[in-house]
Amino acid sequence: MFNKNFIMVVIGQIISLFGNAILRFALPLYLLNKTGSPALFGMVSAIAFIPLIMLAPVGGMLADRRNKKKIMVVLDSITAGVTLLTAFCIGRFDIVIIILSTLILLYGIQGAYQPAVQASIPALLSEENLTSGNAVINLTNSLSQLAGPVLGGILFVSLGIYPLLYISAGCFILSAIMETFIKIPFIKRAKTQNILKTAAQDMKESFIFTFKTQPEVGKVSVVIAGFNLFLSTLIIIGLPIVITQKMGFSSDTGNRYYGFAEGAMAAGSLAGGIIAGIFGNRLKMKKSPAVLFAASLTMVPIGLVLISKMPKHTGYMIILLSCFALMLLCTIFTVVGMAFIQRVSPQELIGKIIALVSCICMIVQPIGQAIYGLLFEYIPFNSGYLFIASSILSIIICILYGKFVKIED
Repeated sequence: MFNKNFIMVVIGQIISLFGNAILRFALPLYLLNKTGSPALFGMVSAIAFIPLIMLAPVGGMLADRRNKKKIMVVLDSITAGVTLLTAFCIGRFDIVIIILSTLILLYGIQGAYQPAVQASIPALLSEENLTSGNAVINLTNSLSQLAGPVLGGILFVSLGIYPLLYISAGCFILSAIMETFIKIPFIKRAKTQNILKTAAQDMKESFIFTFKTQPEVGKVSVVIAGFNLFLSTLIIIGLPIVITQKMGFSSDTGNRYYGFAEGAMAAGSLAGGIIAGIFGNRLKMKKSPAVLFAASLTMVPIGLVLISKMPKHTGYMIILLSCFALMLLCTIFTVVGMAFIQRVSPQELIGKIIALVSCICMIVQPIGQAIYGLLFEYIPFNSGYLFIASSILSIIICILYGKFVKIED
């Protein structure tokens, strides 16, 4: 499995994702600190996320028709430029416009970037190594997410926003340089029609495969979309609001503790990736409803912390453990699910299918982010009940998943 080109992809991902982790931590938190508005925080996060959804299918089409290495090099270089431009604009223009514009660009680039990475794995690894290979890619993501927010929280409090942006830009530049040395097998497909007809045909092929040829792939995608609507978006919006505003910590302490919480989630993802990598083919897709069911239960302790008003440091430790467990379980599901999709997808369609599945899974996320932002600002009751409700709704989805989606590994 560990051939030179796959190792180079992994190293490039570690560097690039570390820069991404810093940006995803610093920019939204900077906006929340400056405005103090959960509703604005949720709305900006929701709007910025839309380009990721819209450009994921485009990224899938590019991944199947263009050199994947060149895609990664170009997009990492553009991201470095966007980051440096943001550093120049902060303090000179309206902060909401700057953060929103930057996040829109970054999420759009990410939407086009990730299908190229995922589609390169089957080209570099044999079929029996797909699950382990995806586990390694998830591990690199987890390592970056572990170090990025923790270091970002420390630097954000001690030095401010600018060092974070410069470090992140340096990561993207270094990643782009690293990726120029990767060799990914690529067979150029002949052009038979214009780009719009090609895109329409690609989307048609992807939909037919996802919902007719392999309908269980489509069903799983819809289930994950529901899971994202009720649970994932709550963590994205709720965690920084709860830790920095609801638990009684000072501003600097709350920012630093939020960084540690992001690090705890990354550590959970790292542990989940290790488990998935060790057990590999023994992890079966047909057992995934139980994994998501367990993940749903992790929201209950967070809700009880907020409702009971226990000592804030005790409550914070419970939140850290819950976040760790959530990401451990979600990562196991992601690794197994991605290997399942790669295994059943034709090589010439795999980039577009991964992009379509990602689009379906994420399409409701902006809605959830906007709703949760409004709820955290305007609800008249304790926000802990949102976490309890999220757990109940997610459990219902898991029950329906186990009943209506039948997968034979």
